[in-house]
Amino acid sequence: MPSLASFDFALPVELEADAPPEIRGSGRDDVAVLVARRSTSELLHRRFTQLPELLHRGDIVVVNVSRTVPAAVAAVAPDGTLLEVHVSSPMPGTDVWSIELRQPDGAASQPFRGGEPGWALRLDGGGTAELLGRSHRGGRLWLARLDVGRDAVEYLERHGHPIRYGYVRQAWPLETYQNVYASVPGSAELASAGRAFTPELMVRLLGRGIDIAPLVLHCGVASLEDHEPPYAEWYEVSADTARRINSARAAGGRVVAVGTTVVRALETVADAAGTVHPGSGWTELVITPERPVRAIDGLLTGWHEPRASHLAMLEAIAGTDLLRASYDAALQAGYHWHEFGDLHLILP
Repeated sequence: MPSLASFDFALPVELEADAPPEIRGSGRDDVAVLVARRSTSELLHRRFTQLPELLHRGDIVVVNVSRTVPAAVAAVAPDGTLLEVHVSSPMPGTDVWSIELRQPDGAASQPFRGGEPGWALRLDGGGTAELLGRSHRGGRLWLARLDVGRDAVEYLERHGHPIRYGYVRQAWPLETYQNVYASVPGSAELASAGRAFTPELMVRLLGRGIDIAPLVLHCGVASLEDHEPPYAEWYEVSADTARRINSARAAGGRVVAVGTTVVRALETVADAAGTVHPGSGWTELVITPERPVRAIDGLLTGWHEPRASHLAMLEAIAGTDLLRASYDAALQAGYHWHEFGDLHLILP
């Protein structure tokens, strides 16, 4: 992983969006978007409602239809410490899950650095989580065997609540953390680049001859505090989606990914020539400037925290100079960060 020191910027507290735009403004799509064009290094300040006019007839927009589950659940450690467990992702081919231990801290929670292998945490609703050891990537994640008496997602739907961090000072219902097109439950956190889409805007895209194709990638927990590289996540790219993407590119259209999760899934199934193939499974692919993208031409994404691992992917797509200029412009113009914030559209 290359050094991201050049993007180690200071994020003012007032730019951390603590409420959804439908509360701060007039609706889901009431957010700003900074358009960065690679061919000219041009930066344009626009509103998200202008997205159909920013794209071309024949382009294809690829969205992640994974649905957020309420992946945070109250827990009690063997010594009586009150904790919160963030249930992230199942380990491929096993009944073991990666989880994060958090400690309640006022409105949200903070990382809990304690814990020992063999601990059996009592979960809300009568389940248990047995800590097996630290994740192979280290950091804050544990591997744990969940015993919840039923399917884990079903259990979380009944007993969990949405994951939120300290910058969100009020609890919001689960639907606040869903994209309007989400349909396949499985993500621990919202694939937030698509949050501003509305049914009306999607109809406008289709009306201008811009296709919208789905795929699935179930997001694990974010890496806000430790900025760890992405770990294995489950994805599925259908034959129909692969065909539509390849047809659009062959006809001169551009493939615009909505979120880093879409990039990760498409790049996993693309060959060296950029042709997308159908596929499903677990991906550990990490996109960096040393491994450039092949299958996508543009990216709609949120604004990422200083030193966040996703910045390496953005650098691979936008280039170092354009990425740095975009972040400087966003900070100067007062764009908002995080899942309820504004957006960044990188185009050729």
